[in-house]
Amino acid sequence: MTLLHRPARPAAPAVVPATELPGTARLLGIAGGRRYALAVLVDALGAGLLRPFLLLYGVGVLGLGVGTAGLALSAGMLAGLAAVPLTGRWIDRGARSLPVAATLLVRAAGVTVLLAATGPAGFTAAAVLLGVGSQAFPTAHAAVVAALTEGRLRDAALAAGRALRNAGLGVGALAATAATAGGTGALRNLALGTALACLLAAGLVWSLRLAVPPTAAEEATAVDGPAAEGRTGTGLLGLANLPYAFCFDVLEVALPALLVTTLHVAPAWSSGIFVGNTVLVITTQLAVVLWISRRSRRSVLAASGLVLALSYLGFWAAGTLGGTAGAAAVAGVAVLYTAGEILYTGTGTALVVAAAPPARLGRALARWELSGGLGRAAAPAALTALLAAGPHLLWPVLAAATILGAALVHRIGPRV
Repeated sequence: MTLLHRPARPAAPAVVPATELPGTARLLGIAGGRRYALAVLVDALGAGLLRPFLLLYGVGVLGLGVGTAGLALSAGMLAGLAAVPLTGRWIDRGARSLPVAATLLVRAAGVTVLLAATGPAGFTAAAVLLGVGSQAFPTAHAAVVAALTEGRLRDAALAAGRALRNAGLGVGALAATAATAGGTGALRNLALGTALACLLAAGLVWSLRLAVPPTAAEEATAVDGPAAEGRTGTGLLGLANLPYAFCFDVLEVALPALLVTTLHVAPAWSSGIFVGNTVLVITTQLAVVLWISRRSRRSVLAASGLVLALSYLGFWAAGTLGGTAGAAAVAGVAVLYTAGEILYTGTGTALVVAAAPPARLGRALARWELSGGLGRAAAPAALTALLAAGPHLLWPVLAAATILGAALVHRIGPRV
């Protein structure tokens, strides 16, 4: 693989005026990354086609029980988390575009196994491959963006990548929803479309041939160990990130349960809030990242925890109203929740990238993504257990945990 030896560039200014930045579609096109932006979009479309329907595929096409299919998907996600630290070490050896291409190829292989599966063993093997590819992708993706950009421009490019990916996932999911009316054959076609999308995206990423000079990778041995973590302040960020990561399942698990089982309103309320959240994230994330560019990433990340905690208390209060009035109040508070989510996702990874030593970027990103993955893995069980214990227990506990995470970020977070 060709190594791109790029000369050192001056540090980016602390503030990048919005007028000096290209639009969302062009941000990942900086430094030869137009193919990469297209790859991210193609991959997201493919993932959006299949990801929401893996369980349906196992049950409807392979005839598995719901419990068996769910267990296989959980095994896949856990296997994926185990692959994240390995991805980080690969990045620290100088690889950039190759790990991203590898995650896409692994996912294409997973879909191929899925199409060939005839029972639980094949479905589990496919779930493991898909889990490894999906869980390792964010770490590898952030490393590529870090290699193509710098400073606050990097923050904006990361935000643009998230917006582009969310849009692709949304469009893919809508297309898949329409296609599932065709039954079993349509589900197989969705899987095939996903495999082809992953292969196309992998080819586009592979063609970048992006890596860092070997000398930069070799510096890892000189700065390895806990002392390096202490100097940069990234060592405990993963711990602080755990309660933050619960926020995604608040939208997907806790709010639907609140609306349907406590407020006794139609599931359409939950769907509407989810769609509204998605649209707001896609349309405002980049603008928000530009708006906060004058502020410390650490301060913004800590503030995002406070905003999320306030929204949880708002959901708690809304749940006491009951009926349609309570559902409307939940929808209103969901806007505040979305603001907290945007601030969190817009600064978390950017803070880690900005603070990590270049030779340890992969491991720093891996720890951050691993903590988020562990939080998301624990969230469904923790949230439903708290809901079962009492509807008024979940929200104050969740708010308190997130405030503690925000306090830890403010106390130990890197000053960047």
